[in-house]
Amino acid sequence: MNKKERVEKIIEQLDEHYTVEKKCWLEHDNAWQLLIATILSAQCTDARVNIVTKDLFVKYPDLTAFANADLKEMEQDIHSTGFYHNKAKNIIACAKVLLEEYGGEVPSDIDLLTKLPGVGRKTANVIRGNIYDIPSIVVDTHVGRISRKLGLTKNEDPVAVEHDLEKVLPKDHWILWNIQIINHGRNVCIARRPKCGECCLAPYCPSREDK
Repeated sequence: MNKKERVEKIIEQLDEHYTVEKKCWLEHDNAWQLLIATILSAQCTDARVNIVTKDLFVKYPDLTAFANADLKEMEQDIHSTGFYHNKAKNIIACAKVLLEEYGGEVPSDIDLLTKLPGVGRKTANVIRGNIYDIPSIVVDTHVGRISRKLGLTKNEDPVAVEHDLEKVLPKDHWILWNIQIINHGRNVCIARRPKCGECCLAPYCPSREDK
């Protein structure tokens, strides 16, 4: 079985076992809320971010409120998400740029998004995929780790992984890949104790432990 055939089988199994709906784990009502939530999600679980943003988006109901926020107070508000010094600084700066340069709208262009404070390709692709429905591959820890296990990339760098996956995955599954692989990584291909015996992808995985 060549790589193309193997990828087809992997996608077939993922579609069968997981959702084919484009679902975002971060709770949000609009583009700027998702942008802020994604900045907060760096080195933090989506569940924790959702707990924090539930109150945060009430306290700061719009971008103007975020832009005018007190830095120390913002740090306290997001403290439990970790790396709160940088995150608070970036969120306030990002809100200011969005208001001053984009009229409060979050851009869809990858180059414009990655110029925003605190926004890397991962965050930019979350916005592009979930808000603008632009085919984008979001590379988080699950996606990088499992894509390497499946032999679809050898790279550790998320940008390199993204480009490797673009070459082998059909475009209509770029957004779904992250959604399905997160599910798979949380429930089956767990980092420290993968359940290879229960894995639907085991026949197509060169790294399975029970081969």
